[in-house]
Amino acid sequence: MNTTLIATIQKPPTAGWHPILESAAREIFSVMLGLPLQRVTVEPPLVADLTVMVGISGPTRGIFGMHCTAATACRLASLLLGQETDEFDERVLDAVGEVANMVAGVFKSKVPALGETCVLSVPSVISGADYHLHSASSGEPVELSLSFEGSPLWLTLDLMNKEKD
Repeated sequence: MNTTLIATIQKPPTAGWHPILESAAREIFSVMLGLPLQRVTVEPPLVADLTVMVGISGPTRGIFGMHCTAATACRLASLLLGQETDEFDERVLDAVGEVANMVAGVFKSKVPALGETCVLSVPSVISGADYHLHSASSGEPVELSLSFEGSPLWLTLDLMNKEKD
C-alpha cells in the first residue's frame, strides 16, 4: 500500500489528486465512450447547464462533480446510448449521471485508502443554470478542464476529513 497516498488523505489534498482524477476520467471516456480526453485551459463556468454530484463518505468525505453544457450532455448521452439525441431530456440526465458515477467509482478505486474505507452516493443531477453550488470542504478544490471532440467538460473534487469525536 502506498503510504504517500495514505498520508495525503489525512489532510485534505490539493494538486496531488489531479493526475488520479484525470486518469479515472480518461479511462471511462476511452473504455465506455471510445473517446480521448484532452486537458484544456478553459476556466470552468460559474454555473453549467448540467451538474452531477456524487458524494463520498467515510473517513474522507466530499463531493465529486462533473459539469458541462447542454450540448456536451447530449453528445455524451448519444455516445453512451448509441443513438443520436439533441433533446435535453431525462435520458440525457440519466446517461450523464451514469458517466459521472463511473468516473467517481474509478477514481475511488485508484486510491486504495478511499476504495477500502469510503462509499459513493447515488448521483444527484442538477439541470438548468439558475443555481449556486456551495461546498463546506476544508481543502482546496481540485478542478480539471477537459474536452472531447471540442465539447467542454469540467471535473471537480472537494474533499475533507471527518471530524474526530
